[in-house]
Amino acid sequence: MGKPTGFLEFERELPKKRPVDERLKDYKEIEAAPTDAGSKQQAARCMDCGIPFCHNGCPLGNIIPEFNDAVYDENWEMAYDILISTNNFPEFTGRICPAPCEAACVLGINKPAVAIEFIEKSIIEKAFELNLVKPRIPQKRTGKKIAVVGSGPAGLAASSQLNQAGHTVTLIERADQIGGLLRYGIPDFKLDKRVIDRRLEVMKEEGIEFRTNVNVGVDLKADELLNEFDAVVLTMGSTVPRDLKIEGRNLKGVHFAMEFLSQQNKRVAGIEPVVDHRGMDYVNGQILATDKHVVVIGGGDTGSDCVGTSGRHGAKSVTQIELMPIPPKERDASTPWPNWPMMLRTSTSHEEGADRHWSINTKEFVGDEEGNLKELRIVDLDWQKDPETGRLQMREVVGSERTIPCDLAFLAAGFLHPQQEGLLNDLGLAYDERGNIKTHLYQSTTNEKVFAAGDCRRGQSLVVWAISEGREAARAVDEYLMGESFLEAKAVSMLSPAFAHA
Repeated sequence: MGKPTGFLEFERELPKKRPVDERLKDYKEIEAAPTDAGSKQQAARCMDCGIPFCHNGCPLGNIIPEFNDAVYDENWEMAYDILISTNNFPEFTGRICPAPCEAACVLGINKPAVAIEFIEKSIIEKAFELNLVKPRIPQKRTGKKIAVVGSGPAGLAASSQLNQAGHTVTLIERADQIGGLLRYGIPDFKLDKRVIDRRLEVMKEEGIEFRTNVNVGVDLKADELLNEFDAVVLTMGSTVPRDLKIEGRNLKGVHFAMEFLSQQNKRVAGIEPVVDHRGMDYVNGQILATDKHVVVIGGGDTGSDCVGTSGRHGAKSVTQIELMPIPPKERDASTPWPNWPMMLRTSTSHEEGADRHWSINTKEFVGDEEGNLKELRIVDLDWQKDPETGRLQMREVVGSERTIPCDLAFLAAGFLHPQQEGLLNDLGLAYDERGNIKTHLYQSTTNEKVFAAGDCRRGQSLVVWAISEGREAARAVDEYLMGESFLEAKAVSMLSPAFAHA
C-alpha cells in the first residue's frame, strides 16, 4: 500500500456536515464536498491486510484496496478507471450506500473501518472535475434492440452495460423524468438531483434512448413490447407498499411514505402537482407536515427520510416508531465480522430531531368527526425468544395501551413485491413465493425474451444491489442474444452474501 503505517497514524474522519439549524432550512446536500488532502489521508488508512474482505462485502465486488492506493498516490485517473470497472454510478453509491464493504473491512475488527464510501465519492467527483468522465460510445452496433422497463438504479445499470455491448437500448419510464427511486424516492438533501442529470447527459451521448411518461402495459402493450424488441429487461422495482390494515386506515392524514417523499422531491424540482401514472402523487392532495404532529411508522431508511423531510416542513413534532425491539448499540454476537452487523444506526435525519421508539405496535388510527386523523392508539410489545424455534415472538404489554397526538401518519414499513397487475400478468410471468418475478439467472422462467433485475426480482433491497443486479442481468441478456458476452461479471464466492442470490 501507499502508506503501510497509515492505519496507525490516522483516525477515520468524514466530511463535516452543515449545522442542523442551517440545513433544516433547505434541501441541499448535508455533507461538505471532499477535499484532496482529506481523501488522501483516509485512503492511507487502507492496510495491507492480505485478504481484502471488503471485496466480498461489496455487492459490486469493487476493487477497493487498489483504488485506495491510487488515491493515496494522487493518481485520480487510475483510481477512476479501477472504480468505474465495477461500478457504473459511484456518484450514487458514494452518497446513499450503507457501505457493507466497510462492515467487512479488516481494519474494522478492532478500529474504525476505512472510509470507503467517502473515498468512492471523492474519486468520482474528482473525475468529473478533471473531465475524466467521458461518453463510452461503442465502436459498432449489433443490430439488436433491447427495452429496459424502469429507470431506477437497476435499469440505469442494465442500460449502460447493454449499450457498451453494442446493443441499441431504449430505457422506458412511466414517470415524467428518468431516475426511479433515485429521482422520486430519495430526498435531495441526500442526493442532489443534479447528480442524476449529470450522469444522464453522459448516457444520452453514449446513445441510450430515454422514453418518459410511458406506462408499459397501458401506453405500450405487452405484445407490442415483445414484437418491437429482441429482449426486454424488467427493472421496475418493488412498488407495492406494505399496508397497515387497522381501524381508521382511511382517515385523512394517513399516507404511504413514498407518496409524501415523491411529492416533496417534485416541489424541490419545481414540478407542478399532477397525478402521475402511478396514481399516487397528489391523489390525496398536497401533503405538508407544517405545524403537525407527525408519526412515522417504520424504523428503516424510508422512515428516516420522512423524518428529515418533516423537519424541513416545520412539523410541530416528529415521532418514529418501530415494531421490532431496539438493536444493540455495538456489533451483536449474532452478526460477527465480516457480516453486516445488526446494530443501532442514527441517520442525519435523526440527528436533526425526532423521538424514536421501539417495540411499539399501532392498534388504531383515531380521527375527529370530520374524518381527520388526530391520534394513534399504540401499545408496547414484549419480545421473547421461543425456546423451541429460537425465533422472537411478541406479546402486548398489559396496561401499556395509550394514544399519542398524530395529525399525519406515514407508513414506512417496506414493500411487498412489484405491481403484478397489467404488464407482468400480461407477459404471463411466474412469481416466487414472495410475489417477485421468478427467474433463472435473471432470465424469466416463462418467457426467454424477458429478463428481470433489481427489487422486482430479488425483493426490496439496497441501491448497490440494484446496480449489481442490473449489471449481471445485462450480461445474461448479452449471452442470450450473442451466444457469449465480454461484459464484466462479478466473481461470486461461497463466502459472499451474493451467492445466495446468484
